[in-house]
Amino acid sequence: MPRFVVWPSELDGRLSRKYGRLVPKTMAVDSPSFSELEDALPALGVKIIEKDHTKLNPRLSGLDEELRTRGFFVVESPHGKAKTLKMVAQKIRELRKRSEDRREPKRRKR
Repeated sequence: MPRFVVWPSELDGRLSRKYGRLVPKTMAVDSPSFSELEDALPALGVKIIEKDHTKLNPRLSGLDEELRTRGFFVVESPHGKAKTLKMVAQKIRELRKRSEDRREPKRRKR
């Protein structure tokens, strides 16, 4: 199985491809967090080999602090990197939608 590094910035819709976004803008997620990736990767059957939440992607060194997302994962996936990243972005959107639905109180009809 192929091994590769996944940075949260590779999924970030706020960044251009110049700064490391690898998924299309339509599939990208705004501000993906380290913990969201930590939840989404195993849910897709991707094995996490190594992780570090303190490292910064070198491509982001010239950006404002608000656009920097720290952390990386070394993963082993049955799919290639591009397909895995697209699946992770979709899974993060699903997880966000679920948590958003839980937060909204249900209104009773009168």
